[in-house]
Amino acid sequence: MVEELSKKYTVTSILKILKVARSSYYRWLKGFTKHKNEHEDLIIEICKETKYRNGHRKIKAILKRQYNIELNRNTVQRIMQKNHIQCKVKPKRKWKSQGESEVIAPNLLNRDFTASKPNEKWVTDIKYIQYGSEPLYLSTIMDLYNNEIVAYKLYNHQQVPLVIDTLDEALTKRNNPEGIIIHTDQGSVYTSYSYQNALKKNHLVSSMSRRGNCWDNAVIESFHSNLKTEGFQYIKFNSISILNVISKIDQYMSHYYEGRIQEKLGCSHSKGIWNESSLIVVFYICLI
Repeated sequence: MVEELSKKYTVTSILKILKVARSSYYRWLKGFTKHKNEHEDLIIEICKETKYRNGHRKIKAILKRQYNIELNRNTVQRIMQKNHIQCKVKPKRKWKSQGESEVIAPNLLNRDFTASKPNEKWVTDIKYIQYGSEPLYLSTIMDLYNNEIVAYKLYNHQQVPLVIDTLDEALTKRNNPEGIIIHTDQGSVYTSYSYQNALKKNHLVSSMSRRGNCWDNAVIESFHSNLKTEGFQYIKFNSISILNVISKIDQYMSHYYEGRIQEKLGCSHSKGIWNESSLIVVFYICLI
């Protein structure tokens, strides 16, 4: 067809209409066997020896390291595709919430970590605490008005009851305010129907970070990072008792509330809205 049409049109325009690459056309025209890469047999042999476990990048590296042959990775890839010797690719795990169906809320906060009054914007997250004899999970709610920790819970699991109990504690302390924007990540506990229904029941507004973007919830992420750095300095993982872990978190929260200087408050102390320690430690030891 190309030969017949080439009497009237250029080969390039014909191949463009047919969506055929020029290189493929001329290689076909002259025959594949005549244009066999000189290293093709070696690449096939390497793939057989490695049980077809390696992709074209690793095969390229083996050629260079063991045989001092440097080929473009695209050339290696074409040879492997031609001979159907590509490595098996592990299918990517589809991201989704565990358990219940997910509800994704828009990013209403949009990295605006300022608030003009208390109970306008809250941020919350869960932090893994691994310094005790068993792992614990700290759920914290912070008011962006003055970065005060409104409530926090420490459980030995990170299931939905952890975040709902933290929310209930915060609402009780603040006399059940309404219309607060509560910003979270897209963790399965926050996207669950149970948590979202709890927000609606209390007339609260859900906001979520973009998937995999910790900067969208940077303030609470930074707080948890400081807690681990300052509160557990020089302590190795799994090296102290659970009671010591609880005590250190209690001490850090007290220090954060009573004495830690806040740049956001003009380098003054963070003490503000609450009048009592907000730590209520509820964790279920597997004796139940």
